[in-house]
Amino acid sequence: MSRERVRELGLVIGSGSPGLQNAISDVPGVKVGHTTLSEGEGKLVPGKGPVRTGVTAILPHGGNLYAEPVAAAAHVINGFGKALGLVQLEELGVLEAPILITGTLNVGLVWDAAVQFLISQNPAAAISSPTPNPVVMECHDGFLNDAQGRHVREKYVFSAIKDASSGVFEGCVGAGTGMTAYGYKSGVGTASRVLSEKRGGYTVGCLAVPNCGRRGDLIMGGIPIGSLLEESKTATREKPSSEDGSIIVVLGTDAPLSSRQLGRIARRAVVGIGRTGSVVSHSSGDFVIVFSTITQEPRKAQERSFQREQLHDHLLTPLFGAAVEVTEEAILNALCMATSMTGRDDNFALELPLERVKQVIEVWGGKS
Repeated sequence: MSRERVRELGLVIGSGSPGLQNAISDVPGVKVGHTTLSEGEGKLVPGKGPVRTGVTAILPHGGNLYAEPVAAAAHVINGFGKALGLVQLEELGVLEAPILITGTLNVGLVWDAAVQFLISQNPAAAISSPTPNPVVMECHDGFLNDAQGRHVREKYVFSAIKDASSGVFEGCVGAGTGMTAYGYKSGVGTASRVLSEKRGGYTVGCLAVPNCGRRGDLIMGGIPIGSLLEESKTATREKPSSEDGSIIVVLGTDAPLSSRQLGRIARRAVVGIGRTGSVVSHSSGDFVIVFSTITQEPRKAQERSFQREQLHDHLLTPLFGAAVEVTEEAILNALCMATSMTGRDDNFALELPLERVKQVIEVWGGKS
């Protein structure tokens, strides 16, 4: 059967209402871009291929983020990762560059490209203005990809940023190209929730790149799908089921929040991750970034007193719930939309068998 998102399979995650596209780009102004690199087959030749990797860019708004940064926060669930830019982001509570996600050994190249992109937009950066702080996060795609080749070069990063749009692209795209999760092919997934007008009418969106978990641990809307599905015997070089791996979660909202409040939302993402079955293993790099598109502080305003309206803390609970639901659903959409892939050395990642998943959901009633 063709690939379908988790809701199309008959499984509703949570009780909140999704946005028009059920994607992070439902948050007004947010754009997402992907560059996907997939070429070659057969035996691994380090530095040559086969290539199964890419880069994903998330832009809180379509303007110049260095000149008009947004409030943001980061949360490290487990720090077995090679992320860059999180220390300053957490210290200052400000995001001033597109969020970039890629394969582990591409991080340095992607960071360098992001610096060049920001300088091209802001010639005074690091001269008469502060040094820029790109944020780059990663998961390891080496089971399918020639990781040592570090194939994500500057032009591919520029393309992901410049081609970013409000469209929805999931599965084996961008940073998700070479990823696997819960013993199946994974990729990029996204979801959103829109609060009722009574609760402010705010939108919360998520983009996730899961690359973690054992097959038997997979849970979909409370249903132990992983343990109910039979182990695949269709490939001899299928990735062994392992609890190790990583996950990247990016949350965005148009609610007017401080970086402290965004940090509180970031910590709730772990609940959504746990609902899909992850135990956050020892060698797992699990990172969350949350930003608000409303709480903007133009760099030129930093020389004078600056104040923005923000929600009172007692109004945050609905946003917490939305963050949990979109994180869970984005992870499941990444699995549902990804397709089987053969990579280096004929290593094989099987797609989640949606027909069998749908049968299980029908038996269980599709209740989250």
